[in-house]
Amino acid sequence: MKTYSAQSGYVYQYFYEGHREYRAGGDGGAEFVFSVSSDRKTWHETAVLVSDAGVLAWQQSHARELSGTERYALAKIALFQAFDERGEPALMREAVKVRPSDIDGIVEALGL
Repeated sequence: MKTYSAQSGYVYQYFYEGHREYRAGGDGGAEFVFSVSSDRKTWHETAVLVSDAGVLAWQQSHARELSGTERYALAKIALFQAFDERGEPALMREAVKVRPSDIDGIVEALGL
């Protein structure tokens, strides 16, 4: 279990459950699943969706592939951004979608 102190003022506990493929509404990619709590009593799953289209666009524009570890890092940083931006813990029950435009910023922040 890890802890993240969000800019929203909440302190979250989370751990990584795993990942799986997803397909929905013509979109698809990797769904990274985290168990999340803001009170250490109640836990729920939060999915972080990293679209194949967004990753492919990044890879084509940078002429290299993102490894599985790098894709996990994208998901984890996107989870942290959601912790920071969503005003209350109940909103963390909704999936976090990594938009293609988010990938550049996250990769740059990670120094990849």
